[in-house]
Amino acid sequence: MILGIGTDLCNIERIEGTLARFGDRFRDRVYTEVELRKARSRAHEAATLAKRWAAKEACSKALGTGLRMGIAWRDMAVTNLPTGQPVMALTGWAAERLAEMTPPGHRAVIHVTLTDDHPWAQAFVVIEALPLALS
Repeated sequence: MILGIGTDLCNIERIEGTLARFGDRFRDRVYTEVELRKARSRAHEAATLAKRWAAKEACSKALGTGLRMGIAWRDMAVTNLPTGQPVMALTGWAAERLAEMTPPGHRAVIHVTLTDDHPWAQAFVVIEALPLALS
């Protein structure tokens, strides 16, 4: 059963400008250390961070809260499996919200996809509840 769906489109040049203006203050407020390491290892740091920004926005929408309702940016983190597949991990209030949404006898699975084509980065997040018997 689908619990929530979210999508977001982010302008990479906007993230570039924010990085130029606020630097590490912006990075540290929005991204986890793992996300920052990944971005710094890539040729286009801003594109990598823009995709993660979009994923955080999309996840907050899938949670049905948006970012104004208590979720911190760093409560949602995008990492990658060894295959390169992006995965979303939730902590803090975001994890609490996910637990509230998940029906008894189910576990939540967050699916995330990221793409960029300059000047745009885009993310889709689908939150699914799977019966524990099928897990």
